[in-house]
Amino acid sequence: MRVRIGKARRQKKKRLFNEAKGNRGGRSKLLRTVKETVIRSRAFAYRDRKVRKRDFRRLWITRITAAVRMRGMSYSQFIYGLKKAEIELDRKSLSELAINNPAIFDEIVEIVRSAAKQAA
Repeated sequence: MRVRIGKARRQKKKRLFNEAKGNRGGRSKLLRTVKETVIRSRAFAYRDRKVRKRDFRRLWITRITAAVRMRGMSYSQFIYGLKKAEIELDRKSLSELAINNPAIFDEIVEIVRSAAKQAA
């Protein structure tokens, strides 16, 4: 009796090939290499979801550093002053303020500067 490939198996292969679309050559045509490609791509996707968060935090810190240096402070002094002034803004919103609302950011810098002087 001839054994045909089952429906579940066909669906599994179809799902793998769909996920490997866009790759060149055997990476999108041959089952074994498609499996390897898909496993590897999932691993990269998992890793890079974490890396993206790191990259954005680095970007925000760089922007804040540039904005604070223009106002005569260092980044570490600024963060220290934020903690002392009990201002609970995250780095994302601080960088957005520095870019889009420099007047408000100037006020925050002045508050932070006075809080840092009082603490010292």
